[in-house]
Amino acid sequence: MSATMKSATTKRVALAGALSLALVIPMAGTASAGPDDIPGTAGAATLTDTPEPERPDFYEPPEQIPSTPGTIIRTEPATFLLDPLGLSSNVVTATRVMYSSTDVDGNPIAVTGTVFVPKTKYIGASERPLISYTAGTQGMADACAPSRQMSELVEYEGIGIARTVSRGYAVAMSDYQGLGTPGSHTYMVREAQGHASLDMARAARQLTGDDVDTSNPIGLMGYSQGGGAAAAAAELAESYAPELPIKGSAIGAPPADLGKVAQNIEGGLYNAFALFATLGLAQAEHIDPGPVLNDKGEELAASVEGSCVYNLFDYAFKDSGQYTESGKKLTELLKEEPFASAVEEQRIGRLTPNAPVEINHAVADDVIPYEVGKQLGRDWCAKGARVTLNPGLTPTHVGGMVPHVEKSMYFFEKRFAGKSTANSCWRL
Repeated sequence: MSATMKSATTKRVALAGALSLALVIPMAGTASAGPDDIPGTAGAATLTDTPEPERPDFYEPPEQIPSTPGTIIRTEPATFLLDPLGLSSNVVTATRVMYSSTDVDGNPIAVTGTVFVPKTKYIGASERPLISYTAGTQGMADACAPSRQMSELVEYEGIGIARTVSRGYAVAMSDYQGLGTPGSHTYMVREAQGHASLDMARAARQLTGDDVDTSNPIGLMGYSQGGGAAAAAAELAESYAPELPIKGSAIGAPPADLGKVAQNIEGGLYNAFALFATLGLAQAEHIDPGPVLNDKGEELAASVEGSCVYNLFDYAFKDSGQYTESGKKLTELLKEEPFASAVEEQRIGRLTPNAPVEINHAVADDVIPYEVGKQLGRDWCAKGARVTLNPGLTPTHVGGMVPHVEKSMYFFEKRFAGKSTANSCWRL
């Protein structure tokens, strides 16, 4: 297969005990594989031609996917491994959803996710808010999809979802393109993640009898990978989903500059994240990674395709130069074509968010450098956006998540009440 690049001009849930337990943090297609396969469509193969385990029928896309983004394809009640008796249904309605979205090329794709609607009333001044909640890094394998993690294992994003739902918000969380559905997950791909987030909100508003409709104000929220997805959605909303009444976006540790993030984590504990991103970009940007990988590299890539975030240690502290034909490290290759243009295409901060934003980022983040989040704030300020930047004192990337969730709640309470938020642009 030859490496190809498309033109840059075409690029884009207080919860009662049962649910709290259910959402606690834990610390087969036949198409020819290739970068032109479309994840989220029937029969799509993975980038590395690695066979995917048989998935539940719910996650198999139909042959024909609705061309209108955000259209519901199917639904079913969501279940939780740690709530086998369904006790959480006394306080929240949880629905698994498959809906239509679009990839970076505008192709219709099927994406799955989960919608949580509390049965308690929202005590704020507005209609019940809807949060399009974008998940942090899950991995590449279908079993990593948040909606499956909650029913088959546990999902660490339960920390944020439970906190958000406990305040009376509805929450809609996407699984992203290719995560749960056929084909490779387009990890860290700006437009694909932004589209999935916005279309998840569209789909949630279509559910009948869930107390969410077109009158509900919307917020975007995510951390880490989810921070990038929420940031991308904030930038794309005006052109892609102008009908959505988005009041603000709470963004935690956003990987707005993938080149700097990869340089920070390559060869370290979080090396898997760099590998996930390389495959995700190759898939979305139609790059065949084969020519740059040696035999060991091809084996590693195939292994990565079937891994989740809990496989982190399997890929930690590996020298990426041992897996390439040239002996060059991953960060070196990402600076060369065809990868360089793909990395640059994912840069966040070149468009103006459609509503006030809050960026929460730990100063001692060991995965995504604080300066990356701060630069995103600068970029948005330069475009006239209202940006609140909150430097976090809790160290490490993992340590910054809970503070991000709490700061986000305060931010949203102000935005949904129609109040202004602090503007940090004067000091950036």
